[in-house]
Amino acid sequence: MTSGAVVIALATRMFLIPNDVVSGGVTGIAFMVSSLLPIPVSMGVLMVAFNVPILLVAMRYLGGWRFALRTLYTIGLMSVTIDYAAPYVPTVTEDPLLYCLYGGVLAGIGGGLIFRARSSGGGFDMIARLIELRWGIPPGRSSLYLNAVVFVAALALFGPEKIMYALLVSFVASQAVDALLNIGAGMNQVWVITANPADVGAVILRELNRGVTVVSARGAYTGAERAMLLCVITRAEVPVLTQLVATTDATAFVVVGEAVSVYGKGFRALPI
Repeated sequence: MTSGAVVIALATRMFLIPNDVVSGGVTGIAFMVSSLLPIPVSMGVLMVAFNVPILLVAMRYLGGWRFALRTLYTIGLMSVTIDYAAPYVPTVTEDPLLYCLYGGVLAGIGGGLIFRARSSGGGFDMIARLIELRWGIPPGRSSLYLNAVVFVAALALFGPEKIMYALLVSFVASQAVDALLNIGAGMNQVWVITANPADVGAVILRELNRGVTVVSARGAYTGAERAMLLCVITRAEVPVLTQLVATTDATAFVVVGEAVSVYGKGFRALPI
């Protein structure tokens, strides 16, 4: 989470801001507003101001106060780094191909690291996570669509050439985000046999925001009645889930299996 925020801030400061590249998202909106205001207002302050209303909406669906605190930390670190790193971070290049390529790759890597830490860089990152939760669209792809709206608005300020560079940066960043998230992002089905299904199910719902199905079962040897919890998660979430189960019910029995295809809410849409 920390490394992702710093990487995005450095990419913005080293490659994008010096070359007047609209980076998209709330950062891009803050950059445009900052350039239009008659009095100097730092990008960091504007980024925080624009992120607050989006964060209030996202809290309801993406993890409540824990998610909010992680996101506020990420936004604050990015804002401070962008503002205070300016005297110490040189402009690396003015070559359009290089600043689009490296700025986009670094911004995408930073965004991917933040997503994997179950946090958000604020702004369009939160909207992209809501879209993924509702329709299963990868965050990189939905961010690209959202950023297109910002680039249309920026067209009048910076001209078509700068916007074409910005689109290239956004495309490269979206590919980097999805590539990083796809590392270990295959789906797994997890069965948890526990004597404490209410607490284990509640902690999975609260911490991972994943659906849980309770199935009644009986041991063939002991004849004891137990509950089995079924949950489908990503590979990256498996160690998080096992740790949650261990801290809630150390005697639980956990089986992790590969899920070849998963369709439904929160995953891919059913094929027609």
